[in-house]
Amino acid sequence: MIHEPVNSESNEPDKNPHELPRPHRDEQGQLLEILSLDYVYEALAHPRRRYLCYTLCEDIPRSLTDLATKIAAFENDSPEHAVTASQRDRVYVSLYHTHVPKLADNSVLTFDPEMETIGAAEHTEQVLTALEGMSASLVMAHPPRTGEMEYEKP
Repeated sequence: MIHEPVNSESNEPDKNPHELPRPHRDEQGQLLEILSLDYVYEALAHPRRRYLCYTLCEDIPRSLTDLATKIAAFENDSPEHAVTASQRDRVYVSLYHTHVPKLADNSVLTFDPEMETIGAAEHTEQVLTALEGMSASLVMAHPPRTGEMEYEKP
């Protein structure tokens, strides 16, 4: 028998700190109009998900292969043409199996499995607004030092 860890004070199962909240839906299963801030900030906690959201600013469908190449280049501090197949594949797998589904489940982005492209969805604007606010706050609190690479929007 598998037992979930239990919070001794509330006698309820402990939540996994690495798991995103479940999609915000009402009793009929309909997506709620506004995501909670907890979900928005948790969804943006990983740099790969932030990059995916930044790409939605351009309002054009992007292929996962193209995005995986761009992210691998950024993470490995190399030009896109120097990204190895292994580096690209590692990022692609995490996008396909982890990051895109988490954002698609809450209509932050759409995913076309046949074309393997992402696009804007119902909650894109809310998440982009939070992302822009977070970026502005970080720059104000920690301005880039001379010679330090700034994170560029795609």
